[in-house]
Amino acid sequence: MPTMKPEYHEQLSNEFDRQVENLVQKGYPKVASVKAEEFMKYIDPLTERIRELAALEKEAKEGCIPFVIVVKNDLVAGEKAMPLVDLKGTKGFVGLHPVEIKSFKPIEGLQIPNGMAYLLVDIDTGKGTLNITPDEAMKIIEKENRSPLTIAEGIALMTHYPEILKKNNCFSMLGSRCGDRRVTAMWISYGKPRLGWCWAGNPHTWLGSASCDSRIGP
Repeated sequence: MPTMKPEYHEQLSNEFDRQVENLVQKGYPKVASVKAEEFMKYIDPLTERIRELAALEKEAKEGCIPFVIVVKNDLVAGEKAMPLVDLKGTKGFVGLHPVEIKSFKPIEGLQIPNGMAYLLVDIDTGKGTLNITPDEAMKIIEKENRSPLTIAEGIALMTHYPEILKKNNCFSMLGSRCGDRRVTAMWISYGKPRLGWCWAGNPHTWLGSASCDSRIGP
């Protein structure tokens, strides 16, 4: 194993602790209908993964977020997690009519780790794919050996980094589909963070497609 830079490990460790506290403060254990101690049993194993991530010394590329803790829908459903997103005092909401959030599943080929929580690593919110259709953005993401985000991962990103959502750079999550041409996306609607959908063949100047480098399980 490579020699770990103490300062880099401390940086990642502090960020991990911040995100854990963020989940607890937002009431994730209560929403999951478990005690805080039980909730932490799903999160604590990821501590060792942070050590491994630091040892790799593979920092996120410029403009990307190093990692976020993703809580699976099996533990906290997306329709319950989205209202816990807070952007400058406004709460997130789901607006997917006429489809439902449960209709969307991870696309074939995505390697989602086991367990109820995992780390999403090196996240790009898609600035480089603004005004590019989701269909074409997927080709770019695959060419770069990266992976599109799922709904759960998009919600996790917004939970820990709500400030990344801007009117001129919102993002699609191409890793969740419902069997048709709809792709889910996060944008600001009525001044609030919204989980909605757009068509796979439509480009928008303000909408990119988010991706990650990898996923690390417990």
